[in-house]
Amino acid sequence: MELAALMLDVDGTIAESEDAHREAFNAAFKEFGVAWHWDQAIYRDLLGVSGGRERIRHYIDRTHPEMASRPDLYSFIEAMHQAKSQAYAELVADKAVGVRPGVIRLLSEVRECGLRLALVTSTTEENLHALFDKALGNDVLSWFEVIGDGNKVPAKKPAPDIYSWALQELGLPAAACLAIEDSPKGLQASLAAGVAAIVTVSIYTEGEDFTGATAVMSDLGEPDKPFELVSGDAHDATYVTVDLLKQWFDEAQTARLSA
Repeated sequence: MELAALMLDVDGTIAESEDAHREAFNAAFKEFGVAWHWDQAIYRDLLGVSGGRERIRHYIDRTHPEMASRPDLYSFIEAMHQAKSQAYAELVADKAVGVRPGVIRLLSEVRECGLRLALVTSTTEENLHALFDKALGNDVLSWFEVIGDGNKVPAKKPAPDIYSWALQELGLPAAACLAIEDSPKGLQASLAAGVAAIVTVSIYTEGEDFTGATAVMSDLGEPDKPFELVSGDAHDATYVTVDLLKQWFDEAQTARLSA
């Protein structure tokens, strides 16, 4: 079977956006008058929970359990999350979020080669548009045939649901696709759906366990800015191309058949 589609996570994978999300949460907390502050250590831990609303609820349950009995807790979290999304959009507009190395180059090459593209993310449609319209521009979001955002399925990563949904929309078997993720929970989701994956670590996932990934590297790299290989075989390449993706895809296929 040949590679037919590339499936990509967004936050931490396409853009180094997680810290902007953290800052936006803190802005929302200040707006709502709660004395919470998520530093990078706290946020790194909270990234194990997919979804902004879910992250807030998890933090409340863990650190402020007395709030769990509030009759308006759902609407409180919803309003706070809306404020956070607005703050995030403003940060993106102020160019506080950068596209990761090699992303635009590789996406352009993937399109030119006729491979299909899908997004598989836990972020909201609103955040997706804020990021792609301001940070990526050039109508890049339209390059993706399938856009799986956080509202498409109830169970977020590490559950495989968003991958299963996207595969159904693409009309492809998992064995015809390759994913790019940046986090353990994203990798777990792709593998659970049967989709082989490579990993480009982000500032929040360096040093994490990526067992099962076909290859792990610092980023996708550029011709003048090589990636740093963490694990796997780069086949003498210094930046990710469609040819290298196909080599990794073939490796994953071989491993699948021999398992």
